[in-house]
Amino acid sequence: LPPCLLLALLLLAPALPARHKRGLIFNLDTGELCLQSAQCKSGCCHRHSGLSLARCALKAAEFQECSPKSIYGVYYKCPCESGLTCDADKTIVGSITNSDFGICKDPR
Repeated sequence: LPPCLLLALLLLAPALPARHKRGLIFNLDTGELCLQSAQCKSGCCHRHSGLSLARCALKAAEFQECSPKSIYGVYYKCPCESGLTCDADKTIVGSITNSDFGICKDPR
């Protein structure tokens, strides 16, 4: 092997198997700043208002306010936990005016 390739392999080798539980961009914990829900461990990037910074938050539990899943990836109300459905106004007007909130319910 050429000496520079061998040096590069030796320097990178310790970094390859090192797995971090949390990254700088993905796998973010609750309360950390985010731009998309895909970045958060919880799957919800939440903001309180249009002017606030978005942070990772827990998904909504049963009987809590929720938003249906959206393509935008940032929510004013987090979507429901796994197994629950968000009983919300799913009209185009609700999504445009940001009033398509509902309540998490168990479908069974």
